[in-house]
Amino acid sequence: MAGVESTQPAQVEISNTGNVLSEGYDKKCIFCRIVNNEMGTELIHCDKELACFRDIKPAAPHHYLVVPIKHVGNCKSLSNRHVPLVKRMVETGKEILQKNNVTDLSDVRFGFHWPPFCSVTHLHLHVLAPVSQLGFMSRLFYRLNSYWFITVSPLFFICPVL
Repeated sequence: MAGVESTQPAQVEISNTGNVLSEGYDKKCIFCRIVNNEMGTELIHCDKELACFRDIKPAAPHHYLVVPIKHVGNCKSLSNRHVPLVKRMVETGKEILQKNNVTDLSDVRFGFHWPPFCSVTHLHLHVLAPVSQLGFMSRLFYRLNSYWFITVSPLFFICPVL
């Protein structure tokens, strides 16, 4: 968003497992293509399960997306079997923030855009910090538990399958 100062992320060790194009890859999905290094996007973190990169339209100085390597639909497609995945996504987001010297986790927001308000249907966790520096429009787009954005904690109570 306009007026947000760009903050270069600290590099995190990347241990991409190589060929992840097999099961769980959707060639039409932009995030599947990003995590498979087809788009030239810098991956801040990549392991056998998750990848992290900067949002192309950052709403805060630190605005990262944590995505599963294997294609998973949006947050409405989650079930109780995805709880460990979502927890690992949040932990990865916290690690990325800490490696980028964000220590005040009370000024951080972790959440998902609620369909139909997500532009990419590959599950992606928004990691925003500091929330106190969100601009006017970003405060609307990433408002706590609105019709279009839901934080991780309430997700476990709103989705009956989780």
